[in-house]
Amino acid sequence: MQYKDYYQIMGLSRSANQAEIKRAYRKLARKYHPDVSKEPDAEAKFKELGEAYEVLKDPQKRAAYDKLGSNWKAGEDFSPPPKWDEGFEFRGGGFTGGDANAFSAFFAQLFGRDGFRPADQVPHGFRVRGQDSHAKIYIDLEDSIQGATRNISLSTPEMDAQGRVQIKHRNLNIKIPKGVKPGQHIRLAGQGDPGLGDGKSGDLLLEIAFNNHPLYRVSGTDIYLDLPVTPWEARLGAKIKIPTPVGTVDLKIPPHSEQGTKLRLKGHGLPAKTPGDFYVVLQIALPPAHSEEAKAAYQKMQHEFDFNPRVSLGV
Repeated sequence: MQYKDYYQIMGLSRSANQAEIKRAYRKLARKYHPDVSKEPDAEAKFKELGEAYEVLKDPQKRAAYDKLGSNWKAGEDFSPPPKWDEGFEFRGGGFTGGDANAFSAFFAQLFGRDGFRPADQVPHGFRVRGQDSHAKIYIDLEDSIQGATRNISLSTPEMDAQGRVQIKHRNLNIKIPKGVKPGQHIRLAGQGDPGLGDGKSGDLLLEIAFNNHPLYRVSGTDIYLDLPVTPWEARLGAKIKIPTPVGTVDLKIPPHSEQGTKLRLKGHGLPAKTPGDFYVVLQIALPPAHSEEAKAAYQKMQHEFDFNPRVSLGV
């Protein structure tokens, strides 16, 4: 996927205010509109311009895009930095114009095709509920297993009087319920946009993601551990201790186990109405052969075992 420099597309500096963005779009839209332009690539440029304007005219999308930094060049291979969207609060959101499905893969990777749904039109009156806001937060696996209270920091883009985007920060103490999974949301009532008049404030929806864990990976409600074992433990069987997110447990390795053998601890995954399972995936580890004694041991195995692991390949 290629990086798109939206400022370059619109001929703007990164410090441009909203009025400058609007003027640049109007000028370029007239130049490249397919109905009037004689430029050979007018349609493609017009679509690219519309995508750039969709991002830069929206304070939330622009602030998120700016968070990627300015070291990228247009056309470079690109993937979003890890956790680039952590704690970034989007209020209302929405596609404010154009067809999101016509936008590039770069746009979709950052903002999704149907994410940031358009906000409802606010009716006249004095009891208008505030819009919901959205943010993504990263928690530890152990927070989901045990439940936790955490302090989180959120960043919200707002427009100042000069039409420039300013970032405001706020901290919240939140309760993380047991068993929450990646992709699920925690709803904080009344923490979204304030209402009009006597209208209630909207809610804050926190999308959950897990921090990368040095030992475990999660799939649905199941937890996986790649467990190194010796060749003799795999072939002869063994009883060993293994780590889990709630402490060490004894695990019996059956004789004749193979590389990749999967062993299940039922109900030891994420808490749920039907709890997930904990899977141990055996990874056979070979001892090093740095000493003469170790090399001699391997040579003895070579002579004593009539073993060709490539028989199935016909060689």
